[in-house]
Amino acid sequence: MQLSVLDQSPISKGSNAHIALQQTLELAKTAEQLGFTRFWVAEHHNTNGLASSSPEILISHIASHTETIRVGSGGVLLPQYSPYKVAENFRTLEALFPGRIDLGIGRSPGGAAETRLALTDSIRKSLNEFPRQLRDLQGFLYDALPAGHPYEHVKAAPLTNSSPDLWLLGVSHRGARLAAENGTAFTYGHFISPGEGRRAADEYFIHFQPSATLPQPTMNVCIFVVCAETQQQAEELALSQDIWLLRVGKNEDTQVPSVDEAKNIFLSDEDKRIIQNNRRRTVIGTPEKVKEELTLLQEIYRTDEFMIITNIYDFEAKLHSYQLLAETFL
Repeated sequence: MQLSVLDQSPISKGSNAHIALQQTLELAKTAEQLGFTRFWVAEHHNTNGLASSSPEILISHIASHTETIRVGSGGVLLPQYSPYKVAENFRTLEALFPGRIDLGIGRSPGGAAETRLALTDSIRKSLNEFPRQLRDLQGFLYDALPAGHPYEHVKAAPLTNSSPDLWLLGVSHRGARLAAENGTAFTYGHFISPGEGRRAADEYFIHFQPSATLPQPTMNVCIFVVCAETQQQAEELALSQDIWLLRVGKNEDTQVPSVDEAKNIFLSDEDKRIIQNNRRRTVIGTPEKVKEELTLLQEIYRTDEFMIITNIYDFEAKLHSYQLLAETFL
């Protein structure tokens, strides 16, 4: 089993964006040393709890301070941008770091309506354009725009000998089907929507159409994991993530609370139900338990790669969680 990392640069209570981004770089260096396959950074906007708003800049910074690990986006919010500009950004990264860049793209609107309009400079772009944008992005990345396309003579610069690997991120069978029909690699967001996972995997593998850049279906799965030496320790560390997820779902404070704060928060019966439901998005436990659960999910998803996200308060405990996973799997 291969392991990779998705990091959102979460900001813990009492910390700040500068520290969170430094921790993202430290985590990337550690992931490379431990043998993780790839390290992706997210794109989030208009939030006080996540510092990763510009994946292109973060990718360049991380790739400059590492040597072998693949670095990418998880993912660029394509509906808000020009496929041509996205292609040029990632061709530039590929020219700087040949063979190490992943371009993960998503259909997410990027936040509330006003945030999305700020991203598009008040242009009301339809999410229904995403399939067309995906095809245009492939055309610009691989110099494969069809004859008669309005931009068929426009080339994405710089011209490079290699191209970034393209991944489509999805949380439903519809996203999986789109990735399959366009011959791209696919990342399923179990950490967002665990219930659709089996159907999404089936859609992807059944309907995959080989492309010039990807002859075989390639899929990985992103999931929350909190790992510690004992189950009790893991459960306690995960309390901060539980409350963070609860607040994110309510559009409240999105900084990660301490375990002590999490323990002292009053929870209604509805809050407890939401937290319990959110646990379906997460694997929490000892290395042995995590291995057992990921192995079961591996059979469901038919993948040999999991992308791990861990949003807990204590950064050292977060590093240790990844270290335990590496000792168990890598």
